[in-house]
Amino acid sequence: MTESSMQVSNLMTRYTELIDCGDFDGVADLFGRAAVGVGENLLRGRDAIRDLYTATTRRYPDGTPGTKHVLSNLHLEIDEELGTAAARSYWTVFQAVPGLPLQPILAGRYHDRFARDGGGWYFVERQYLIDLVGDVSQHMLGTFGLPE
Repeated sequence: MTESSMQVSNLMTRYTELIDCGDFDGVADLFGRAAVGVGENLLRGRDAIRDLYTATTRRYPDGTPGTKHVLSNLHLEIDEELGTAAARSYWTVFQAVPGLPLQPILAGRYHDRFARDGGGWYFVERQYLIDLVGDVSQHMLGTFGLPE
């Protein structure tokens, strides 16, 4: 694995850690230079991204959403000369909270784009593609257009 592929991969897994810890400020910092969303509905800007996660994701008394995001099937395309990268991956969200035993609640794909500057690699865009929806009643604060 090249240094660039490791750094891009680390950005992707950093998201899973931040969201599962309920650190929406950290998620907003990670995506602060990116467009994030589903389809044509892309948000830009740190505050808008933080507000989205705060408005849509339930947190429990320990400050977390009680989830584990698992990233798999990672495919990276890196152009070292241009300082750009693209990634596709699968994701599965597991949740276990009072009243909801451990189970997968969502699954889909990420389509990500990255760029590199003097400070290193950063997200340019994250597209969420939602393929499977289970019981999100203890995770989401509303359905927000999730497929039934």
